[in-house]
Amino acid sequence: MDGKTRKNITPGLKVSIVLKQDQRTGKRTEGIVKDLLTKSPQHPHGIKVRLEDGQVGRVQEVLG
Repeated sequence: MDGKTRKNITPGLKVSIVLKQDQRTGKRTEGIVKDLLTKSPQHPHGIKVRLEDGQVGRVQEVLG
């Protein structure tokens, strides 16, 4: 699943995100969703989330 639709993402899911500083390279970081930060139902660059370790980025892929 992609990370562009808010309803696909819930706290506790394992996801792959791109951090702000990694947007140019596309380097991905994996983690567990703590909070959803994007309020709109969809976003073309991915829903912004906060991981349990505090990192913030846009979801590229839902892993499980």
